[in-house]
Amino acid sequence: MAHTNESMVSEFVLLGLSNSWELQLFFFAIFSIVYVTSVLGNIMIIVIVSTDSHLNSPMYFLLSNLSFIDICQSNFATPKMLVDFFVEHKTISFEGCMAQIFLLHSFVGSEMMLLVAMACDRFIAICKPLHYSTIMNRRLCIIFVFISWTVGILHSVSHLAFTVDLPFCGPNEVDSFFCDLPLVIELACMDTYEMEIMTLTNSGLISLSCFLALIISYTVVLMTVHHRSSSGSSKALSTLTAHITVVILFFGPCIYFYIWPFSRLSLDKFLSVFYTVCTPLLNPIIYSLRNEDVKSAMRKLRNRHVSFWKN
Repeated sequence: MAHTNESMVSEFVLLGLSNSWELQLFFFAIFSIVYVTSVLGNIMIIVIVSTDSHLNSPMYFLLSNLSFIDICQSNFATPKMLVDFFVEHKTISFEGCMAQIFLLHSFVGSEMMLLVAMACDRFIAICKPLHYSTIMNRRLCIIFVFISWTVGILHSVSHLAFTVDLPFCGPNEVDSFFCDLPLVIELACMDTYEMEIMTLTNSGLISLSCFLALIISYTVVLMTVHHRSSSGSSKALSTLTAHITVVILFFGPCIYFYIWPFSRLSLDKFLSVFYTVCTPLLNPIIYSLRNEDVKSAMRKLRNRHVSFWKN
C-alpha cells in the first residue's frame, strides 16, 4: 500500500523508560557513563589494533571491526534517549523512526555475522593450526567483513521495505525509548498478523542460523582444546571463554524477543536497554580485560604517551 493520505502520522511519541523525574535523572547518569565508556572503549580497541604490530592478526582485525559496529550501535538511539530524559514530550519524526529501524537491524545483523566469522577464525586457529596462516589471510578477513555488512544491510532493507509503506493513521505512541520494529508495526491501521509473522521469520532465521553455527563451531573447538595438554591450550581456552561469553550475552535477549516478539512485558523495555545500550560495552570489557595481548598493547601505548609528554 502506498504511503498516501491514509498514512497521516508524521511523528511518533516515545514513551521512554519511566515517567518519574527522579528515575529519569538516575537513568541519565547511569546510561551516560555506559555510553561514554562503550564508545571510548571501542575506539581504544581500534586504535590499539591499528598501531600495535603484535596485534596484526586476523583475530584482532575482526575484533576491531566488531568495535566499529559497536560504536555505530551505541549511537543509533542512545544519544537521543539521553536527551529525551530532559524532554517531557519525546517525539521522533516518521523518517527518523524508519532510520532507527534500519540502523538497528543493519548493525545487529552485521554483528551476528561477524561473530560467526570470529568463531571461524578460532576454529581454524585451534583445529587447523598448521594451515591457519594460509587460510586466514587478510583477503579472507576483508571478505568476512564485507559479507557481514552485506547480510546486515539486506536483512534491514527486507524489514524496512514492508514497514515504510504501512498505513499509520494513529495512534502513534511507541512504548519504548526508540522505534522498536514490533512496536511500530502494531501501530499500523490494518491487520498486521502476517507482517508480524514475516518479521519474526526474517529475524528468527538469521538469528537462529548464526547461533547454531556458533554453538557447533565452539563445541568442536572446546572438544579439541579439551583433548590437548599443551601450554597453548589454556590461552586458547581463555580466548574461547571470552568469545562464548559475548555470544551468550548478545544472543540471550535476542532469543527472548523472538520467543515472545509481540507480547511485550514491562521487563522487555529494560532488556531493550541492555541490548542496545549495554551490549556495545561487552566488547571492550570482556576482550580487553581478559586478553593479555590487548592489555600489554595498552600499557605500551600508555608508556609511549607518558614518554612523549615528559620530553
